[in-house]
Amino acid sequence: MGLAMSYLRVPPVLEGEPDPGRIARHIFGDANWRRRGAAELFELGWSWQAMHYLVTGDPWDGRQPEADVVCGGRLLTEDGADELGMDVIYLAPDRVKPTADHLAATPFAQVAGRYDPAAMDKAGVQDAKRLDGAARDKVLKAAYQGLTEFFRIAATEGQAVYKVMA
Repeated sequence: MGLAMSYLRVPPVLEGEPDPGRIARHIFGDANWRRRGAAELFELGWSWQAMHYLVTGDPWDGRQPEADVVCGGRLLTEDGADELGMDVIYLAPDRVKPTADHLAATPFAQVAGRYDPAAMDKAGVQDAKRLDGAARDKVLKAAYQGLTEFFRIAATEGQAVYKVMA
């Protein structure tokens, strides 16, 4: 099993601090950040790259706003994840809204047509071999619906999104 992805909704300015890098160190430097931020947290888990593939048609790339659902944003841990023990990707509020709008306007059935575990594995999608016929609806559809709601709330509240890979 590979990396897992978690999402956290955060106000664009936290405790007077506007710098996303400092905010990330403040939040994710606390070993209990998941418990402390539970109400604003969404766990995508191991299916992050499969989700990116469904949304964009590519394991890594894509256009905005589709790519911003999973892999898009600014990597705050440019020199690796040594300090925090994880990679952190920042998505500014001005990119959260178009992403939320895209998800709301794109039903899961529209992206589900890309679901092909063999093709995904061939493209290098992490954990594609774990996917089976039931995973599309049981894992990925539920995750897509959860992401749609997560981004809707973040956009409505003008929040930034921090994506954590660990």
